[in-house]
Amino acid sequence: MLEQGYHQKRVLITGGLGMIGSSIAVRLAPLEADITILDAELPMYGANSFNIETIRDQVRIVNLDIRDRHGLAQLDWNFDLIFNLAGQVSHNDSMKDPYLDTEINYLGQLNVLELVRARNPKARLFFSGSRLQFGKIDTVPVAEHQPQRPLTPYALNKSAAENLYLFYHRMYGIPVTIFRIANPYGPRGQMKHSKYCIVNWFIRQAMEGKPITIFGDGSQMRDYIYIDDLVEAIVRAMTTPGMEGEVFNVGSGAGTSFRDMVATVVDTVGTGSYHHVEWPADYVNVETGDYISDITKLKRSFDWQPSISIEEGVRRTVDYYRNHGQHYFSLPAQSK
Repeated sequence: MLEQGYHQKRVLITGGLGMIGSSIAVRLAPLEADITILDAELPMYGANSFNIETIRDQVRIVNLDIRDRHGLAQLDWNFDLIFNLAGQVSHNDSMKDPYLDTEINYLGQLNVLELVRARNPKARLFFSGSRLQFGKIDTVPVAEHQPQRPLTPYALNKSAAENLYLFYHRMYGIPVTIFRIANPYGPRGQMKHSKYCIVNWFIRQAMEGKPITIFGDGSQMRDYIYIDDLVEAIVRAMTTPGMEGEVFNVGSGAGTSFRDMVATVVDTVGTGSYHHVEWPADYVNVETGDYISDITKLKRSFDWQPSISIEEGVRRTVDYYRNHGQHYFSLPAQSK
């Protein structure tokens, strides 16, 4: 049972104040896991202390950057499970500053792996990769064996870090599990800018009554996975035997056109609009084409099935921000 897998287990979640990390913490707290959240709280990323408001007294928080080897070395690494979610998450920003992306998304991962190797090689690790590792897509749905042809430093470093994890598994026996995640969205996602978590950003635009921009005709297909479905897959994978050293694609397994996703957001919020523009040069160069995850391997490995449709997921997300939006962004004052 899932409860037995986490009851009183020592859990570390890096990037634990972001959407995925905090949602894992919220999922595990009722199971009486002993949870430590590590987060650098870098201003442009998704860390938000309100994300753990309901479990604040059930977790400990360490303000630390995974690039800080000295600081990391001061921690007690006697963890049973480590969810390594800290990262630079904007593929466009990675082209502007590939050094920063490499420092966080590759060298930061190496820092964690080296400390685990030296101090606690039995700890089980989870690494969050990205669907962008595949680059240009030949056929959909995309299975794990399809070639990786990264188009940005972000995707390149995710692929390199994935191989780093697999190397430490082969050479040192460290149990690692790797997901290549499609487009996650939902409660606790950042809404400060459009550089990632695009569904959440569009929800903010609609709530503010602003027009949403669609590049091209909006026919490009994407796989959007609701945060609760993603978290359930992650926490089950980490306690299922036989998942060590494995790589899985994860998403909803269903494709939604960009245009239909935007229309769903506008219809659900009830305000806002959208319009079409030509593809900007810095976007068209890294556009992958249609992407839908082949989740056959994951579903066969343990009892998991995505259950939240894009319509239901957007509705839940809108409800969350209507109740808690003041902790994520400020709505404009209403005219009298």
